[in-house]
Amino acid sequence: MSDLLGWNALLAGIVSIPELALTLDSSTMPVPPDEERRLRPEIERALVEMAALERGQLANRDENRMVGHYWLRAPELAPTQEIRQAIETAREDVAAFAGAVRRGEVAAPDGMAFERVLHVGIGGSALGPQLACDALAGPADPVRVEFLDNTDPDGIERTLQTLGDHLARTIGIVVSKSGGTKETQNGLELLAARLRSHGLDPARQLVAVTGQGSALDRRARGEGWLGVFPMWDWVGGRTSLTSAVGLLTMSLAGFDVDALLDGARVMDEATRDPDVAKNPAARLALCWHAAGGGAGRRDMVVIPYKDRLALFSRYLQQLVMESLGKERDLEGRVVRQGLTVYGNKGSTDQHAYIQQLREGIDNHFVTLIAVLEDGEGAPPHEVEPGIHAGDYLLGFLLGTRRALVEAGRLVSTIVVPRVDARSLGALVALFERTVGLYAGMLRINAYHQPGVEAGKRAAGTILEVQRALVAAMRERPGTWAGADAWAEESGHGTHAVEALWLLEHLVANGRDGVARRGELGDPGAEFSVTAG
Repeated sequence: MSDLLGWNALLAGIVSIPELALTLDSSTMPVPPDEERRLRPEIERALVEMAALERGQLANRDENRMVGHYWLRAPELAPTQEIRQAIETAREDVAAFAGAVRRGEVAAPDGMAFERVLHVGIGGSALGPQLACDALAGPADPVRVEFLDNTDPDGIERTLQTLGDHLARTIGIVVSKSGGTKETQNGLELLAARLRSHGLDPARQLVAVTGQGSALDRRARGEGWLGVFPMWDWVGGRTSLTSAVGLLTMSLAGFDVDALLDGARVMDEATRDPDVAKNPAARLALCWHAAGGGAGRRDMVVIPYKDRLALFSRYLQQLVMESLGKERDLEGRVVRQGLTVYGNKGSTDQHAYIQQLREGIDNHFVTLIAVLEDGEGAPPHEVEPGIHAGDYLLGFLLGTRRALVEAGRLVSTIVVPRVDARSLGALVALFERTVGLYAGMLRINAYHQPGVEAGKRAAGTILEVQRALVAAMRERPGTWAGADAWAEESGHGTHAVEALWLLEHLVANGRDGVARRGELGDPGAEFSVTAG
């Protein structure tokens, strides 16, 4: 493996995009020559299929849906003039609205400028903007951005409390394509209740990003919210950063959205190259396939050596795992595909789990991300004679890379000059394209997520069980019985286990008059609704 650290190996495994100053070094994640020859027809076919998707071929035939997030940064490639115009109009509307907010023409209820943005969404409706805001934020930003990205009441309250005296000058962006996403809907209801409790009209502080005709669209227009921006069915949540989902929040925060779009556009162009040796996404897809035997047998550990990219692995978890975690291939055969992603940042991870990555079970490959510039305003002071803190950061990356490779571990390295909007757009697009090509090689649909919908349906069933339990107990107030008995009486006997924890939750929160007799979590405990 030490030969992989030599100069000739680098020459054979390096792919550069000069316009972005981005480099992929896959020399330490080699694909055996005969394996590459065997896989070459698969990656070439995947490139052809991706080109067809970009021309407007249906990706999800059961939903009659195209995949068009690539058009968001190159509207001229959209398959119809109507879609091109919709993208360009949305961009113009986002820029105009954000400009009006920054100039104070769209102002808070007291006539002053908005000081905070509260982005309400979950999953793909929040992860991209969260990544962008964490990566690009600086002390000179005109507004600070907070997020409600779960239905945890304690988490929501903590976030609302951080707004403090800024609540009256907070603009809320509510993001849900369907308008019925429960976590987002719950966040909206609690935000609206908080605004009303302070004598504020929510409509004067809310903006929606949603699908045309959705429940959220109808509500926002009916209540006269500050604005409504589109989400289209041909843009999935996990690939929506370059749509209004990300651009609106970024624009209000004062970030350079044009640079983000340009970085993504240039990467898209580079990863259309049919020459696999010059196409970084195709090269990465080949590496992923070879590393995991085309069956996801290795996890991907993402370690960016930059605090500004600390959320990148979290962002990639959804992009990669929701896209590739599929039970069946395009022919309906059971294949159980997937690629597990985890990571945090360097050099923090060197003090966390590098020990296992180097010496433990060999079930992973590592993606390192190096950022060459220390950052604007970085302390110029030496920490040792001739050595700065940034020298240590890069030294740790290169040292970790060498240590892993010498132990026989697989490593790829991506190098960018700096973390700015353009490089972030390029990184996001690189992994979007890699995921699409890898899925094409596996013959699975990267743009469908039936498992997510199944989870949502199951959660709805559980809440129906809770309502039925309370109703059954209220019919016999003062009667004590176990959770299994109440589940049976409510007509949900197969949900006895869930009933135990639903009732414990009601007891813990003093809800609906439910009381427990016995120890918490004891299956033998009895529950009752007190009379009166």
